[in-house]
Amino acid sequence: QAFFGPTPDFLHLRATPLRDKMRAMIAVRRAGLIRAWPQVRCFSAFTQHKVGEPGTLEYRMHFQDSNGNKISPWHDIPLKSGEHFNCLIEIPKNTKPKMEVAVKEEMNPIAQDVKKGKLRDYHGPIFWNYGMLPQTWEDPNVTHAETKCNGDNDPVDVVEIGSEALAQGSVEPVKVLGALAMIDDGELDWKIIGIRTGDKLAAELNDIQDVEAKCPGVISGIREWFRWYKTPDGKPLNAFGYEEKALDKKFALEVIEETHGAWKKLRDGSTDKGKLWIGK
Repeated sequence: QAFFGPTPDFLHLRATPLRDKMRAMIAVRRAGLIRAWPQVRCFSAFTQHKVGEPGTLEYRMHFQDSNGNKISPWHDIPLKSGEHFNCLIEIPKNTKPKMEVAVKEEMNPIAQDVKKGKLRDYHGPIFWNYGMLPQTWEDPNVTHAETKCNGDNDPVDVVEIGSEALAQGSVEPVKVLGALAMIDDGELDWKIIGIRTGDKLAAELNDIQDVEAKCPGVISGIREWFRWYKTPDGKPLNAFGYEEKALDKKFALEVIEETHGAWKKLRDGSTDKGKLWIGK
């Protein structure tokens, strides 16, 4: 937001490079040379760079650090900022293009999924923001003890249930609330349920039972949307492990810890990377 008030109290503290920089920025703002006070985000040391037009095979959203160097949103954005997890938004709510981090491409840009040479769209809009947790990986070489399925070879997905549509490529701090163990074509594809910490409902939601109580229909809506979304293409219904229950926050955190460990093994070479691009 724009800053118009008096000099903040913290700028009267002892001289430091940060204080001097902030004072200079206020002076510039008051002189009318900049239009707005810079925004502060939980993880903001990057910018997006788009190549090609959305809705084309050539479209890519790349990421750069503060020095202009390309970074991988999968490997270089941290899993956590403070106590909360970073969620990279791939698909804003109420949109149809099936966008995802391209795990097999150099630097892992966001691109639209392609099948048989054609861009993929959902047959109807997704009703929540959809993204992924950086520095996680569902290992296809490991069979899950409960579901008897192997991982889907992708980062862990996040369904963000907040009220606002979040921009593609944004990194949002989220509160983890629970998880669904989706089984897609015989592969385990975890869906972490979370909410952006800045959402108006975030303070009221701390675990999966809160979602059931304060947002009735949301969990069943997520489950049924992901159960049916491939059927217009002639695919079978997706299934869910654990008797289709939405698992609680404690369980979801264990999933994240396990898949973060799998990602570490992928990155250090303990696990074969196959065709994945891991920057090494």
